[in-house]
Amino acid sequence: MPFSESSTQPYIATIEHLGRRYTVSCRVAFDGIEYVGRLWFAEEDWDDAGLPDRAAIPGRSRDEVLALAKRLSSGELELRHRRALAEKRRFIRLRRVTDDILTKVRYLNQIAISMRDGLLDEDGANQEIDLTEKQLHECVDRLRHSAGVEE
Repeated sequence: MPFSESSTQPYIATIEHLGRRYTVSCRVAFDGIEYVGRLWFAEEDWDDAGLPDRAAIPGRSRDEVLALAKRLSSGELELRHRRALAEKRRFIRLRRVTDDILTKVRYLNQIAISMRDGLLDEDGANQEIDLTEKQLHECVDRLRHSAGVEE
């Protein structure tokens, strides 16, 4: 799975905490070695992306990560939500852009390695490198507007 396909966050469960309902979803990305999932907790009545749990859920495939996330009990999800609240980041938008940059840098490196190893043809790899480089420039342009913005 290319990194660019990692942005969807499938629904995992709904939990309650202090009288509020939270939708739990899982963002899964491939880091070049394994698939890594992170839970996100979004209040049902809000339109924001939610609050991430910093703990990772590793797996050999996207489906395995999602299956592991869905096996967590309501109690375990509530504990993870409490941890996410305790470790809440203030500048989530900047963090998202930073994560996007790191993901694209890793993908760029993966393409270059695959091209050198003969797994990708040079023309196709160069096109993918150009596209990824353009996406990196777009991410860098978003940094200015994301820095210092609390969510």
